[in-house]
Amino acid sequence: MSAPEKLPGLHYNASGLLRFLTCGSVDDGKSTLIGRLLYDSKSILADTLNAIERSSRMRGLEAVDLSLLTDGLQAEREQGITIDVAYRYFSTGTRKYIIADAPGHEQYTRNMVTAASTANLAIILVDARKGVLTQTRRHSYIAHLVGIPHLVVAVNKMDLVGYSREAFERIRQAYLEFAAGLGIRDVRFIPLSALKGDMVVERGTQLAWYDGPTLIDILEAAPSAHSEARGKFRFPVQWVCRPRTTAHHDYRGYMGRVESGGISAGDEVQVLPSGRKTRVKEIRLFDRALPHATGEQSITLLLGDELDISRGDIIVSPAETPIVTKQLEAIVCWLSESSLQPGRKLLVRHATREAKALVAAVEYRQDINTLKKVSGGQLEMNDIGSVTFKLSQPLCVDRYRDNRATGAFILIDEATNNTVGAGMIS
Repeated sequence: MSAPEKLPGLHYNASGLLRFLTCGSVDDGKSTLIGRLLYDSKSILADTLNAIERSSRMRGLEAVDLSLLTDGLQAEREQGITIDVAYRYFSTGTRKYIIADAPGHEQYTRNMVTAASTANLAIILVDARKGVLTQTRRHSYIAHLVGIPHLVVAVNKMDLVGYSREAFERIRQAYLEFAAGLGIRDVRFIPLSALKGDMVVERGTQLAWYDGPTLIDILEAAPSAHSEARGKFRFPVQWVCRPRTTAHHDYRGYMGRVESGGISAGDEVQVLPSGRKTRVKEIRLFDRALPHATGEQSITLLLGDELDISRGDIIVSPAETPIVTKQLEAIVCWLSESSLQPGRKLLVRHATREAKALVAAVEYRQDINTLKKVSGGQLEMNDIGSVTFKLSQPLCVDRYRDNRATGAFILIDEATNNTVGAGMIS
């Protein structure tokens, strides 16, 4: 696929990976939309295309069912729905993409949270015949909650309403009223037909009244995660490297990934929770030294002083320290069939540290439909609410709105070792 025509008013990114999410209610056409993007961008291998052509014929379809490109599980193909999160990759002449196709059913909300946690843009599909539904609101709320900065409302299946501008405007106004209550500001609207291809990659001939960008134009222009904000330096220690060789008997390197911000050799740093300060003697990447390291680089830090540092500690800039606390107040998406109640004991996994936690209180549960807070009680599976935890040892945290990496955690059931919840620190 050649790069789309550049439109005025859009700043195009010549580079930068974009992770985006498609979500919405059941049968809104999420998988078909992704299939259309892959198909029209020539990102489908010949054998894969032949396989979905055969599957389409077996299902009695005259045209190729592009949704089969992402609905990879046998159970999904049999039911015609998306259950698990399907990830796909494609590229254009401008940039590379990772797409997450989130399930639409309410009982798979936990899968949607997983998909949204790393996305920088969300495409929320709305069926032009049905308008804004409960699951549309639920997914929009979750996308906003987990900090996805850019939302695109794609009014799909316009071919089934005669490409009506009035139908599009009704949905647009209804969504804007809902979004205003959540505080969603960066949202764009686009009419399209994933099945026919109108306004996905090509403009088509049926939506002449819409003079905005196509979906691929919006994706090509969207900022990548690294361009949003530099962030404060956060380096959770994953491993202390001490080679057992004579040549390296005094070598002590601290290995991990820079979650945000950047660091240079010679910079002063602080180790938490101990609070000890030192300087960076050397930054190493495999067998070479680096003058500087930045977000998402996995590196080894050598420090100027011998300090007691272990896995779970975090190295930061002394001028930009996180909160060190033994109590958490967080928005929790509960993923387990057993309810979350005050008094329950869990394991909190935050960055590279784990701590035992006691549920002190369930402050409220968020009603997605009314946007009202229901006080007290407990959280059932797929509920979202505010929870207070008391911790056995201190964690070094940021507010989620300030840092998605160090502002989030997961909850583990110690008895089963299952992940039962995901939290965002308030």
